[in-house]
Amino acid sequence: MNTNFDVIVVGGGHAGIEAAHAAAKMGSKTLLLSLDLDKIGLMPCNPSIGGVGKGHMVFEISALGGLMPKLCSQTYLQARMLNTSKGPAVQGLRLQIDKEAYRQLSKKMLLDVPNLTLAKGKVEEILTQNSVITGVKTQDATYSAPCVVLTTGTFLNGLVHVGFVNHAAGRRGEEAVTTLSQILIDLGLKMGRLKTGTPPRLKKDSLDFSKMEMQDQQELNYLYEFYPQKVEQKLPCYITHTNENTHNIIMENMHHSPILTGNIKGKPPRYCPSIEDKIKRFPDKTGHHVFVEPEDASYDEVYPAGVSTSMPLEVQIKFIQSIPGFENAIITKAGYAVEYDFVYPNQLLHTLETKKVSGLFLAGQINGTTGYEEAAGQGIIAGINASLKAAQKLAFIISREESYIGIMIDDLVTLGVEEPYRMFTSRAERRIVLRQDNVFYRLADKAYALGMIESKLYEDIKKEDAQIQEVLTRLRSKKTNGDLIKLFGELECNQEKILELAGVELTERAILSIYAEVKYFDYLKRETLEIEKAQKYRMLIIPKDFDFKNMPGLSKELQEKLLLHAPENIAQAMLIQGMTPAAISLLIFRVRELEKQLSYRKETACQQLR
Repeated sequence: MNTNFDVIVVGGGHAGIEAAHAAAKMGSKTLLLSLDLDKIGLMPCNPSIGGVGKGHMVFEISALGGLMPKLCSQTYLQARMLNTSKGPAVQGLRLQIDKEAYRQLSKKMLLDVPNLTLAKGKVEEILTQNSVITGVKTQDATYSAPCVVLTTGTFLNGLVHVGFVNHAAGRRGEEAVTTLSQILIDLGLKMGRLKTGTPPRLKKDSLDFSKMEMQDQQELNYLYEFYPQKVEQKLPCYITHTNENTHNIIMENMHHSPILTGNIKGKPPRYCPSIEDKIKRFPDKTGHHVFVEPEDASYDEVYPAGVSTSMPLEVQIKFIQSIPGFENAIITKAGYAVEYDFVYPNQLLHTLETKKVSGLFLAGQINGTTGYEEAAGQGIIAGINASLKAAQKLAFIISREESYIGIMIDDLVTLGVEEPYRMFTSRAERRIVLRQDNVFYRLADKAYALGMIESKLYEDIKKEDAQIQEVLTRLRSKKTNGDLIKLFGELECNQEKILELAGVELTERAILSIYAEVKYFDYLKRETLEIEKAQKYRMLIIPKDFDFKNMPGLSKELQEKLLLHAPENIAQAMLIQGMTPAAISLLIFRVRELEKQLSYRKETACQQLR
């Protein structure tokens, strides 16, 4: 094999797949190195993709020409649109995936990508000259390239815990990478330690599904790709709950939990905690949801989402069998926690290239994120930019104003992380604009200019977008926006009425997009004004003794973040993840109000002196 490449991607997880696919698709001669080529695209935790916020990113990966949406279309077991009782801006598509089919198809599709070579290898050295990447060295070969993308997942000094027994591993049954962290430190990068985990797997035939609630099937005509599909519900999913007995068993065994006794040093995810952490943090809650989901089409094992744990196996058996439907459950694989090294992401540019080493890009959990979708979103951006840099072209920056992927990257590189980062719609200042229904119209021009999508797809997207704009213009010329929303449906989209008023054939996505543009019209105007106001007062100084904690109208989470980061002015406050235009507007109002009070006091004091 020729050992000279334009881009080398290290790691075959979801970030590595997207990085390698993107770089090769853009014409770069690309090498993907993996410890095990048969584990490319493996789903070691929850075999699902999407959800609220996360699903938005998968749609953006689709709009940018990525691979994950195509893999999902061919390997899903169940498809659900979450938050359907709410507006289109905060709905999220979530697919239960056949993880074996996904893994096999990932490798197959990558093998068919022109310009892409797959090879087994463990990187032992990152080659540089004057802080510029020149390649990598494995135990078997030396490969040269001007750009390297590291997507190492949980493998950097990975340590798996079940109770107080631990061993070096990147995932269950896979060796850890023990030398790369020190190499990165020697290159000048600051590193930390994080933790994630997974629940035990249960033998399907040992469960009593009659005691569980079956999730209703949904009628869907689209998945993550632009063109419609015949969506089938292939396997059911169920819901059960923990109870007071479950919680008592866990409470009685808290002294056996490595995360709660300090044996695990890595910071755990706040928004996806272990069951023992949830029970400790929410002692008044008498039950937690457990989502019982198939892992693959054979349906031999189920994944009980919501009971991630690192308790000893004997404790896992006790609390699992206290859950309705799990009374005779057989644990086929114990739940475990894994802690691993990561690079503080504020050492990266918005291209995901490191500031210290030219040509070195990082994507996925190495940057402190958690989740397949977050990893894939970083992977596609890192792969695009590695290809552009190798070709000596201008970088591609995707902003937080135009995408959830942009929000994630901006959060990571601007603020860094202290705990595993997860995407939510609440992190988006402009979530009314960044919807699933308009994602292709938003990003098609960029994707086409990069060479990431084909001409036919681009033309069809532009045609549908133009049709939407024409219908909106025509309808608004006849009726006010208030009249239109009453006709379209104030609480949910009346598709038949929109079609009738439009007078032309429209796709289901186009109908939803027209509905959203009308429904959110006043909100969009107000949001635009709030953003303009924030820009005007960017340099407004926030007093050092400003009381964020007791500020009415701000969520506790935002109060905590403001206290933590202590922004000196409005511009710095705007960078804090989750700060909405409304929150910034409220902060500006409060600071200016205090300024006026202080000015009044000074003026009064001066008058008294005179």
